[in-house]
Amino acid sequence: MSNHALAERHRLAQLLTAAGPDAPTLCAGWTTRDLAAHLVIRERRPDAAAGIRITALAARTRRVQDDYAARPYEELIRLFRSGPPVYSPFALPGADEAANTVEYFVHAEDVLRAVEDWAPQPVPPGRAEALWRRLPMIARFEAGRRSPVRLVLTRPDGQSLTVGSAGAPTVRITGDPGELVLFTYGRGARTTLTVDGAPDAVEALRHVLPLPPK
Repeated sequence: MSNHALAERHRLAQLLTAAGPDAPTLCAGWTTRDLAAHLVIRERRPDAAAGIRITALAARTRRVQDDYAARPYEELIRLFRSGPPVYSPFALPGADEAANTVEYFVHAEDVLRAVEDWAPQPVPPGRAEALWRRLPMIARFEAGRRSPVRLVLTRPDGQSLTVGSAGAPTVRITGDPGELVLFTYGRGARTTLTVDGAPDAVEALRHVLPLPPK
């Protein structure tokens, strides 16, 4: 059975190493050092990681993340590459694959596509299918709640999924599964997607979710 999360973990560690500690990322305000610290506390400091999702706890998470970011960059990469410790929820059987395949794919692309001359890396077919299987839930939670239009997310082979109100104007977003995942996470400006819909509907969408340049 393929372990896509492990493969993406190693790819992300390699990209972070190659970029160095002070490179930009697509995570607003974060360098690669900040991203590496985030990845480490997420699976090694469950007592502090709750602020990633819970606003009221965000200040504590930032303090712990800043403390980790002050460590040697090579140490952060080593800790991340070595995987979750036994006390981490991500060490439970199946948890890493379920929770981190998309997480690490998106963050790898956050490093890869943060430079102006970025070019997408090919996604292995099995991993693309794994991303596609996770896309319906992600699209509803990350994009569907925010989008003012009905979204039809379509693969090049014609498979599609729809999120949003049936009464709203429709915008079709077409691209490979990985590109669609990046769009739902707000990285659409750095994708190879194509966008089709009435101009006013597309502009309404662009105001809340980044899209590729016109």
